[in-house]
Amino acid sequence: MRIAIAGSSGFLGSHLVRRLRGDGHQVVRLVRRPSQGADEIRWDPAAGALDPAVLSTVDAAINLAGAGVADKRWSDRYRRVLRDSRVDTTSTLARAIAAANPRPAVLLNASGVGFYGDTGDRLVDEESPSGEGFLADLCRVWEAATGPAEEAGVRVVRMRTGLPLDRTGGLLKPMLLPFRFGVAGRLGDGRQYWPWISMPDWLGAVRFLLDHPDLAGPVNLSGPDPVTNSEFTRVLAALLHRPALIAVPRLALRIALGEFAGETVVSQRVLPKALIAAGYTFQHPDLATALDWALHHP
Repeated sequence: MRIAIAGSSGFLGSHLVRRLRGDGHQVVRLVRRPSQGADEIRWDPAAGALDPAVLSTVDAAINLAGAGVADKRWSDRYRRVLRDSRVDTTSTLARAIAAANPRPAVLLNASGVGFYGDTGDRLVDEESPSGEGFLADLCRVWEAATGPAEEAGVRVVRMRTGLPLDRTGGLLKPMLLPFRFGVAGRLGDGRQYWPWISMPDWLGAVRFLLDHPDLAGPVNLSGPDPVTNSEFTRVLAALLHRPALIAVPRLALRIALGEFAGETVVSQRVLPKALIAAGYTFQHPDLATALDWALHHP
């Protein structure tokens, strides 16, 4: 399969490129700088520029592009960056797909479990409505930007990703150092649910979505057993053989992180109902095995 990927240099994208190429697929990377080989194609999503002819040569397109939500404090300017970096890339890609002849069979487009807002203890799945807050609003406009591809008859999957676990990035990387020194603990009251997923299962789910033409629309990419932040803290500390006695109060989070602090204590008890119903088998169905792999894989 020949697959075009936007956001290929990011945390998830770099893992996915290696996995797909290792499985024998041909990956074409969409890049903003001048292309440096036959496996790269230059585009300018901020200007809406992508030649549809490029996409007529691929079987599938995957869009993972977007500025990191935790990379900077949420000033008004950075909120615009978060929105534009997702909506511009998605709409540019979706319009080019719609104009391509022939078109790719599928567009797998990133989104997030932030779509559901704060769910508290309530279980939610792909049939649940959108929630409130900046990230919920962001996910709604992000997903809506796939419209041109869907209207053109292309299968579109909106991948609502949870918290992929890998020590090289994402949620886990910044947590490890304080945990190893025994100066970490739960965030706030620790009762908020975290929708984790192991990196092998995130990659496996993407492969599963490529290979299953019956799956379309929203799909939650999260593990089957979401846990509270307190439980996550306990399991991680046990695997590292370190104490985790220091609770980080909300005020300290607010001082350190600004408005993003509110998102660290949001509860998202998300279930991957669509994946399970379609027959996907999780390699790491529980947090302990997922974290153990994340900490100790080569």
